[in-house]
Amino acid sequence: QLQASGGGSVQPGGSLRLSCVASGFTLDAYAVGWFRQAPGKEREGVSRITTVSSGLKIEYAASVMGRFTISRDKGTVYLQMNSLKPEDTAVYYCATAVGRPALVPGEFDRFGPGTLVTVSS
Repeated sequence: QLQASGGGSVQPGGSLRLSCVASGFTLDAYAVGWFRQAPGKEREGVSRITTVSSGLKIEYAASVMGRFTISRDKGTVYLQMNSLKPEDTAVYYCATAVGRPALVPGEFDRFGPGTLVTVSS
């Protein structure tokens, strides 16, 4: 089971750090992605981290490049979100996949409950 946490309400320009942990298995064995879904919109990929033989493969959506940072440490995957904008408001989910998935929901097979991020003045 996956669990995302760390959401909350912040003003534009603020920061939050989301965490994703697993129970019953280790995240280290999987690619982990962060996705978000705003009201009335489809779920979209935010970032993905994959451990490969040469190190880490990281991908970001264009909309968050330079503001969000994904990392993994001791079985937890983090999403550091800086310079938050109102359009970042959404429920954020973490998900796992085997192999090297593209940053699309259909290539991830396990999603946890989301955590709500609200960016508003």
